[in-house]
Amino acid sequence: MDALRALWSARSVAVVGASTRPGAPGRLAVEFLLRYGYSGAVIPVHPSAPQIAGLPAYPSVAASPGAELALIVVPPAAVPAAVADCAAAGVRVAVVGTSGFGETGPDGLATQQALVARARGAGMRLVGPNCIGAVGFASGQVASFSPLFSGERTALRAGGIGFASASGALGFGTVSLALERGMGLLAAVTTGNEADVTALEVLAALAAEPGCTALLGYLESLADGPALRALAAARQATGVPVALLVAGRSAAGARAAATHTGVLATADRVVDGALRQLGIVRVSDVDELLDVGDAVTLARPPRGPRVGVVTTSGGSGILAADAVAAHGLRLATLAPSTMDTLRAVVPPYGAVANPVDVTAAVLRDRTLVSRALAAVAADPGVDLLVACFCVLAGSDVEAVVTALAETASTSGKPVLAARTGADHLAPEAGAALRAAGIPTYPTPARAVRAAAALYQSAPAATTARSGPASVGARSPHAVDRSAGERELKAWLAQAGVRVPRGRVVHDPADAPAAVAACGEPAVLKVVVPGLAHKSDIGGVVTGVSAAGAAAAARRLRQLPGATGVLVEEQVPAGVELLVGVAPSPLGPVLTVGAGGVLTEALDDAAVRLLPVTEADVRDQLAQTRVARLLAAHRGRPAADVDALVDLVLRVAGLAASLPPGAALDLNPVVVHAGGAVVLDAALTVDAPTTEDTPPAGAPPAGAAPAGTPPAGAAPATGTAAAAGTAPALTGGR
Repeated sequence: MDALRALWSARSVAVVGASTRPGAPGRLAVEFLLRYGYSGAVIPVHPSAPQIAGLPAYPSVAASPGAELALIVVPPAAVPAAVADCAAAGVRVAVVGTSGFGETGPDGLATQQALVARARGAGMRLVGPNCIGAVGFASGQVASFSPLFSGERTALRAGGIGFASASGALGFGTVSLALERGMGLLAAVTTGNEADVTALEVLAALAAEPGCTALLGYLESLADGPALRALAAARQATGVPVALLVAGRSAAGARAAATHTGVLATADRVVDGALRQLGIVRVSDVDELLDVGDAVTLARPPRGPRVGVVTTSGGSGILAADAVAAHGLRLATLAPSTMDTLRAVVPPYGAVANPVDVTAAVLRDRTLVSRALAAVAADPGVDLLVACFCVLAGSDVEAVVTALAETASTSGKPVLAARTGADHLAPEAGAALRAAGIPTYPTPARAVRAAAALYQSAPAATTARSGPASVGARSPHAVDRSAGERELKAWLAQAGVRVPRGRVVHDPADAPAAVAACGEPAVLKVVVPGLAHKSDIGGVVTGVSAAGAAAAARRLRQLPGATGVLVEEQVPAGVELLVGVAPSPLGPVLTVGAGGVLTEALDDAAVRLLPVTEADVRDQLAQTRVARLLAAHRGRPAADVDALVDLVLRVAGLAASLPPGAALDLNPVVVHAGGAVVLDAALTVDAPTTEDTPPAGAPPAGAAPAGTPPAGAAPATGTAAAAGTAPALTGGR
């Protein structure tokens, strides 16, 4: 990982393909290094030119004084020789900006794989192909040919944010927006086809950099479970918050499997669950990514999720309150003493309960703004503040900035601001608020979303959702891949999972004795190998007495494919859930959600990577809507949540005993005041996984995305996930 530091902190950079032609990528890269004051050695490499941009040029890297980093911008046919030259010269990292490799099809992929093999054989790392380079902002190391750096007003702003992007064009577009906001960056790296180095790996390396304050990333696929866990470990070790924009949310991604677990463990749901579990913030667009970056770099993390809202507009307060509920935070309940203090500040037509509406009248007396903010911040029930202002102008800006900065400093609590109004009304406000360390957003909703991310990435919140890995009791043996419901239940019972008493009968005449043995009333189920949904064919009969058992068994035995009848005790009614384990590109996942006949209708589930902790499972349950039914309501006693959590942990522990590629589906699991019981169990082996179904609109494997230049064209200004690499969990372009 130390080698990757050359991407933003190399002592020398070679531009392989440096050109004498103005505007060529190889010329731009040399000019950008000079223009932005790169403090290391710039080494143009050209087969015949004696100098480029006033610098001595060399026919090869091997013939030069040597370079730690090389940016390769030669035609595709010349890339293998350039990589070999860099490897022989001891280059630590080579960035291949040229397109025309894995994104073009099988032949290009084979060449791309050969490049990686050559680099790895020499101990050199390879970034790309099909990317636009990397930038270290403190040293002016612009090893890129992005048009961003041709801008007349483009200026590097050094700071603590590390950024990595699979897309070159979108990546440097995002960088331009960050610079426009006034955000300071540590490094920006684009990874293109990710034949070797990935964006996740770059982010993990950046986490260890002194002065790194936040990590932001754009990914077009998320299939590398170990790399994701390595990033999470780096985040935990350093305390640096991480936010990721993962493309492909609209892809259905549901496995074409018979199990409910497969249907519910969609690609996007797996990504959401994994990132939440690992304490990584997921965002949905570029603005939100930068919003979160501002929050985590400017504001201190909150101790809890309780939000105090202070506003000069009742409408803004309502919008903020709505957003608080939508993003998993809580509107703080102010103490009576706090509201008494506010009554001396807030006009009678305002509001002293949270959200606190001080109205625009307080701006007439600038001390009132700071007094109101201070009162709310001092309340022990408030963990963070969101202050909402509208149409600030003139001298009001100075008063607001001073009040917000004083509140953040004296209270020790994070303060975020929403400033709704045109920039021209107070053009200096944004810079003044940033200088005061106040993250600022144009709407209350964006401010609250950033506050939610700030809380999600806080150490206290992450600790509450995690703990030492625990997967519950393990089965003494692996389950047979052909096991039916009864065999699965016996296997579950050996691991301490509660299942109904029962047995299989083949002769309907034996059904009455089976009912008597397990207790009346009983449930009778048809046994049909491979049938996932017995109720769909009328294969389940409840409330069966011993007297009616033979007739019921006879009818079930006549159903197509029936080989027997399972007779079981009838478990008392309760809340029906689904608990399942299934494979995914990130590793095996645990799914918990609404079960029974409402599984698909409600589409209510949460997913976590295995292994899980008890805290993971409780947080997972809290994400589902069906969990609300577990509490006492409408005269019904509370269900035994502890028994459910124990059952889920035991099922999680069985994942290692499943056949490769198998999905275990327990549905329904009934939870009532007396415990949690598995009513039905199914095993699907070698079911297709989410990566087998491409996202809607994605190109077929091996096809070049729209806009990819043909082989031999100048290096692309965008990137595509390499066809044929590890299956993408989400992604595509």
